[in-house]
Amino acid sequence: MRNITVRQLRYVEALARLGHFGRAASDCAVSQPALSVAVRELEDSLGAPLFERGPRHVRLSGFGAEFVRRTRAILRDIDELEDMARASRDALAGQLRLGVIPTVAPYLLPAILGGLAATYPAMEVKVRETVTPTLIADLSDGRLDAAILALPVPETAFDSAEILTEPFVLVRPVADAAAPVPARDDLRGMRLLLLEEGHCFRDQALSFCDMRGGDTRDALDGSSLTTIVQMVAAGMGVTLIPEMAVPVETRLGDVVAVHFADPQPTRTLGMIWRRTSPLAPQLDQMAATVRAAVRPSTKPRRTGYNAA
Repeated sequence: MRNITVRQLRYVEALARLGHFGRAASDCAVSQPALSVAVRELEDSLGAPLFERGPRHVRLSGFGAEFVRRTRAILRDIDELEDMARASRDALAGQLRLGVIPTVAPYLLPAILGGLAATYPAMEVKVRETVTPTLIADLSDGRLDAAILALPVPETAFDSAEILTEPFVLVRPVADAAAPVPARDDLRGMRLLLLEEGHCFRDQALSFCDMRGGDTRDALDGSSLTTIVQMVAAGMGVTLIPEMAVPVETRLGDVVAVHFADPQPTRTLGMIWRRTSPLAPQLDQMAATVRAAVRPSTKPRRTGYNAA
């Protein structure tokens, strides 16, 4: 059997994770034919198929499932060897793979990236924006170095540092601007528009309203806060958004944003990383840089306002 290359292992892992040759090739920044040839050469070398190939799907074979399980452990170790070298330097350099949830990325990324660039000029930040479960999986598997999301996370394999705590605000049509701010219990009788399943902000909003996903009447779910706020502007219901999103999402008008009475619903954002990462001390310092960068860009907490 010829030597197995790290490149082949990365291609196989990507194909197993994404289940599609085109997406796997894009993830690995290579052409689809190049990835296909490399995977086929590895299978020929091993003398056993790693994948079952169908007209519309790619599935791991029984042997392939065990091969990929061990491959991921090997790739994690390789990545940690690289991290050890980076950690031995005085300052972080090279690529940092940072995950961010969608209800943070559009509003804080400019400040985060600016702060990191000023403090770590030799570091290149590669950002992945996706929902919390995917960020946690990618972080666990070594595909990310750190992630910014809502705390706490249930997994115990991560260290974390708080970045900021902010309130949720209610967004409703501008025609309701003079109406009293509803109490939490009143929201259960309203058409509450939410992000689709998988977003932690959806779960936090439901928790504040003491509701389950099936209790949201016949309201539609949206894929982004922008979509949901525009649905509110069209008179389809009300929604909750984080305070940091107000200047961006309400700028087109036709909606108002108001704070709830105390105690207000809030979320705490933080940065997490693998406890075993050789970069853990540097990532803890980096979290302080992120904290300092984002706090000037967020508005001071107020007891109530309208944004039309």
